Amino acid sequence: MTQAPNYSSICILRLSAIGDVCHGVSAVQAIQKAHPNAKITWVIGKIEAMLLADLPGVELVVFDKKQGKAALKSLKQRFKNQKFDVLLNMQVALRAGFVARCIPAKVRIGFDWARSKELHSLFINKRIAPQAQAHVLEGFKGFAKAIGVADYKPSWNMPYTEQDQAIADELLTPEYLTNKLLVISPAASKAQRNWLADRYATLADYANEQGFKVVLTGGPTELEINLANSIVEYSKTPILNLVGKTKLKELLCVLKRGSLVLAPDTGPAHMAVTVGTPVIGLYAHSNPARTGPYLYQDYVVEVYHQNLLKQTGKTAKQVSWGTRVKGDDLMSQITVDDVKAMFDHVVQEESM
Repeated sequence: MTQAPNYSSICILRLSAIGDVCHGVSAVQAIQKAHPNAKITWVIGKIEAMLLADLPGVELVVFDKKQGKAALKSLKQRFKNQKFDVLLNMQVALRAGFVARCIPAKVRIGFDWARSKELHSLFINKRIAPQAQAHVLEGFKGFAKAIGVADYKPSWNMPYTEQDQAIADELLTPEYLTNKLLVISPAASKAQRNWLADRYATLADYANEQGFKVVLTGGPTELEINLANSIVEYSKTPILNLVGKTKLKELLCVLKRGSLVLAPDTGPAHMAVTVGTPVIGLYAHSNPARTGPYLYQDYVVEVYHQNLLKQTGKTAKQVSWGTRVKGDDLMSQITVDDVKAMFDHVVQEESM
């Protein structure tokens, strides 16, 4: 058996998004264990860096895409007198390719041919092994394997402070901290991926009847605030609305206090996975086997497969693995009864 190279410097390139960098953390921390003497640098997006700031043993270099060419120039200057043993290019977007050109490295590892797109092949000189129908996290595991890391069970050591947790706990108040807690993070980045406000409210009422307190979480965008306000209006249950009131690390700590999270295809669902909180994922447009909450894929309620078959006449195994289905009203096909049934199942499975 060939011994893995002894790396002294490793650069990770994964700019976005929140869910994907959460997947990336497990790979990076597995790499740290396998290569304890290697200096690890991670080139990452500005918002994502707010979540991962102070990640143990990792230097974060922020790439702010809003700065355009100036950001690329700054990155070139940052790495001017440096050459990494290996660059792990974990993002196929063309923007990431231009970023990769600014990072000097002896070996530049990227995705296999099947997952290469947007000229990804131009920015790498080595590929990870092909993987059939793999979850995004499994793809990142492939990068770890490519530099000699043995197969591993994903785990996370997320960076947050006692102060972050204290702020989260103050927002939750003792009433919510001493009861079973359903955290609803209702909004994805696009409105069409969100479930309906009145249905979220019905689930909040149902959870409350089962002895759960209910909290809403999310960012400060107009979409998220309006959706949260609608849920509160529809609900008969007292709901603690924290949407727009937490920084990312504080949100992570709120999710950590949760007994259960309900969310569509959105970053906080994956954040919850990193802190061990079970997630009921609601999926219609993307394949949850590829992008669902990694440790809780059995808890997904989805209408993706039926819509894929309707739109293409093919199953997920017969189309490109990243194929999405289209439609503004697909999430409305997820019924309250289906989510209630999953809620009951998860509560029983997790003995809440």
